[in-house]
Amino acid sequence: MLEIQQISKNFGGLKALNRISLAVKEGDFVGLIGPNGSGKTTLFNVISGHLKSSSGRIVFDDRDITSLGSDKICRLGISRTFQIPRPFKSMSVVDNVVISGLFGKGDKYVSEAEASRDATECLDFVGLKVDDYTKPSELTGAGLRKLELARALATKPRLLLIDEFMSGLNRDEILNASLILERIHEEMGMTIIWVEHVMAALMKIVKKVVVLQYGEMIAEGEPLEISKDEKVIEAYFGER
Repeated sequence: MLEIQQISKNFGGLKALNRISLAVKEGDFVGLIGPNGSGKTTLFNVISGHLKSSSGRIVFDDRDITSLGSDKICRLGISRTFQIPRPFKSMSVVDNVVISGLFGKGDKYVSEAEASRDATECLDFVGLKVDDYTKPSELTGAGLRKLELARALATKPRLLLIDEFMSGLNRDEILNASLILERIHEEMGMTIIWVEHVMAALMKIVKKVVVLQYGEMIAEGEPLEISKDEKVIEAYFGER
């Protein structure tokens, strides 16, 4: 489904990503981890078209999307959430999701009534109970993250990029968030790449883990295998 081929991203003299290659199959649930500054969000930004790579190719469903903008990539079927929620603050929560449904589905015509129905379904799916007038400013941190997820789901993606969905959540909220992500993968059959620092939650859910450090991939494998990898342990905790 997704092929990342020798992707690099430079910011002046800083090499944020260095020749990253990764293949994601349809139906995969991939955890993308690494210490702060390892390049995880930069990789998401490049995949989703928010940043242009310095070199390399990204192929989605046999189509080269390396040079496409974020709007076109979204309409091809790749959607994402942001580490810091970015709602339209002047609009209601419901209308935030409706907008995603109207403009995120490629060439398919979507009526406002259909987008409204989809928005209600997406908000219900992520467990965000609001009325038609609730504004994003009235939501808790957990609620804002659910709104981010509902907006992404409203575009009907085939590949979902989730950036730090559990950041700032308490134990009960983390458990609830875990159940939501499992349902998205299992019930919707969605392919997911998930960046997360709450390792205990991530390792229980994902099927494969990819580890970045200083912009380079240092490990790839099943969660149990990765948890025992000496390079990964050193990257997070230093030498034993």
